[in-house]
Amino acid sequence: MDINGKVAIVTGAGSGIGRATALRLAKEGASIVVVDIDADAGHPTAHQIDATGGNAAFCRADVTQEKDVRGMIEFAERTYGGLDIVHNNAGIITGAPRWPDTEPAAWMRVLDVNLRGVILGTQLAIQSMTRRGVGGVIVNTASLAGIGYGFPPDPVYAASKGGVVLFTTSLAPLKDEAGIRVNCVCPGVVDTSMLRGAREAQSGEQAEATRTRLTGITVLQPEEIADVVVEFIRDDSLAGRAMLVPNGRPRELLRVPAARPLGL
Repeated sequence: MDINGKVAIVTGAGSGIGRATALRLAKEGASIVVVDIDADAGHPTAHQIDATGGNAAFCRADVTQEKDVRGMIEFAERTYGGLDIVHNNAGIITGAPRWPDTEPAAWMRVLDVNLRGVILGTQLAIQSMTRRGVGGVIVNTASLAGIGYGFPPDPVYAASKGGVVLFTTSLAPLKDEAGIRVNCVCPGVVDTSMLRGAREAQSGEQAEATRTRLTGITVLQPEEIADVVVEFIRDDSLAGRAMLVPNGRPRELLRVPAARPLGL
């Protein structure tokens, strides 16, 4: 897909990977609907795009709320005439205290934002793109934690991201059925406010363990993940794929086993 002239929604665009992706897509010529639950974070992203000659508008939304997600898609259609690209990027971690001491409401919120929010955003985006009839591209943010690496400090986060990967790979047939390609990016450790917040919330043995895990790791920059999102959008051959972006090693597509019928 040629990004120039297209309309894109980016969730969690107030910081980190979302902001980097919104800026990059705007630079490539797309009109951007900047979505974040935090208006104080989202507005600056839209203003930065406008200040550099791009085209952006902010829309506040909680990706776990159907009304909000429908609203952001309707906002894109009303403001820019349609929807071509969605980056379902909004995500959170469980935070302290670590599971299994975490209150159930806290880890349930992680599942709601990271997995249910992606499923909802994808479903409603597909409906919008199907109505328009010109296809589209959806890129979901997953994680290396969700494809076998695991993440002992936050197993619920890992579970939510694993769900995103399997959800995404299950949607490969949409390419042929509706001209809609759904893929996901699986980063390692990225320099974002979420990472910094997680480290600040730790103390004692937890903080020391985190420092040990990060020693010698080349932390990824959000712009590197935005590059992968752009690659997925441009490459019309990619559908139902997951791109692994490890720290300090070349990125690669997750190997997908040959499809076997499940008797359905």
